Amino acid sequence: MYIDFDKLPDTARVWVYQANRSLTDGDIKTIDEALQPALSQWAAHGQPLLASAKVVNSRFVVVGVDEGYTLPSGCSIDASMRTVQEIGRQLAVDFFDRSAAVQVADGTVQTFALPAIKRAVADGLITPDTTVFNTLVKTKAEFMAEWRIPAITSWLKRYFKTIEA
Repeated sequence: MYIDFDKLPDTARVWVYQANRSLTDGDIKTIDEALQPALSQWAAHGQPLLASAKVVNSRFVVVGVDEGYTLPSGCSIDASMRTVQEIGRQLAVDFFDRSAAVQVADGTVQTFALPAIKRAVADGLITPDTTVFNTLVKTKAEFMAEWRIPAITSWLKRYFKTIEA
């Protein structure tokens, strides 16, 4: 059953899918129109799941499910991933992009492929204070509190040299 994302409990499990490009208003409309009916019928072992999704920052699709209502199964999680993949095929978008996503000064999202991160840090494009989108959040509460974090507290911290006194 589909509900508004804001009505999911803080304990709801979330998955973040990162697009390899910025999403247009038309893309977002297509995503919403495809995910709402798919999540309305989403089930685990025949039991309906209470779920929602939303597009964030024109770059990320966040899918959430209330595990207190019904626990998703491996097969149901795989089904939701296939739905997102199919939407991606329709829109020519890779929602499984694993680049580092950062917020730049003008508020837009820029991604850096793994091989380019070290250079971006050296060039000062990514600093310890750069806002990074934490796609590793696991619950709605984590998403609400830790979605945007400084690069130094993210998995990117290994790219910053520690200054020893």
